[in-house]
This record gives sequence, structure tokens and C-alpha cells, in this order.
Amino acid sequence: MGCCSGRCTLIFLCTIQLIMALERQVFDFLGYQWVPILSNFFHIIIVILGLFGTIQYRPRYIVVYAVWTALWVAWNVFLICFYLDVGGLTKESDLLTFNISAHHSWWSEHGPGCVRREMTQPGVHTANSQSYVSVMGCLLDYQYIEVLHSGTQILIALLGFVYACYVVSAITEEEDSFDFIGGFDPFPLYHVNEKPSHLLLKPMVHKST
Repeated sequence: MGCCSGRCTLIFLCTIQLIMALERQVFDFLGYQWVPILSNFFHIIIVILGLFGTIQYRPRYIVVYAVWTALWVAWNVFLICFYLDVGGLTKESDLLTFNISAHHSWWSEHGPGCVRREMTQPGVHTANSQSYVSVMGCLLDYQYIEVLHSGTQILIALLGFVYACYVVSAITEEEDSFDFIGGFDPFPLYHVNEKPSHLLLKPMVHKST
């Protein structure tokens, strides 16, 4: 299977997925989103596994990658529903931080055009007084940025799934055809006798007593 085929396309898609996953991991770390951090970590490992399987013609690794892409699509659909408050989910909950902190998406305070202001409660000026953050002027709300991220991940994952199935099918067909012509046969049809021909034709000589 040449490089100008689905195999090269899958290598390209895996590389794009790896770059996008690393970018997403950085911003999830900045926002202390622990559940997405773990999912991104597993995603990076599986994408590297799929990339290795594609380069080294290992269909089993590519099958693992294909199964994971289906799960990855489902996870990103959940994130879209979470940030759009669909099905009883709400983006204001602490679900993505295991309910151990009140952190939200990094983009909620650092989106394009956002102006972040930290303000203290009026009339309280002690060292322990709590402050709250006011964000204004955002060109795009953070939930839509997260939805765009997830939508792009879904698109690339679906393409990766299709090409992974194609590459596995192509590799399997090549292996079957190679085995059919005797490529893996330890006893080929036209094997050569190990004994030299002149020894086979040499007459038997008995010594007379």
C-alpha cells in the first residue's frame, strides 16, 4: 500500500489530532479541568498508538484507535451538551473538576476581547476579604469556544475512524493475498532437495570381502 493512499491520510489525521489534543490539554490544565485532562491524556496515548500502527502496518493497533475514536466522538458530544446546557446539564456545575473545585474553562476569563477585573466586596477592605472577577467585552462567549473545539474534534475523529477502517481492510487484504501465494508457507511448493544432485545419482558400491 503506497503512501499516496488512505494510509498517508490516516497518518496526517493522527498528526493533526495529536497537535489539537496537546493544545487542548494546555488550556484544560490552565483551567484546572481535571476530567478533560484525563480524557486528553488517554486520547494522546491512543492517537500515538494508532500513528505507530499505521506506520508499522499493525492493524490491531489501528483497530484500537478506531474504537477509541468512536468513544472520543461520544465524549465530545457530551461536552457540547454540557456547555450548551442540554439535557439537564449546566456549564456552571463543577462536574468537570470532580466537584473538588469551582474552576471553570480557562476561556471564561481569557477569551478573545475579554477584559478581566477583580473586584472586592464593597465596604470590606480586610486582608481576608474575598474578591470576585468581572469579565466584560468578550467577542465570543467561552461556551461557544469550547463547543467549537469539541466540534472540530468530532469532525477529525470521524474522518480518522473512516480511514482507520479503510487502512485495516487494505492491510488485511494484502496479508491475505501474500499468504495465498505462499508468502508465509514454510514448505513452498517448489522446494529444492537439500542433497546435491550428483550424490543422488551416485551408484551404490559394495566392497567385496
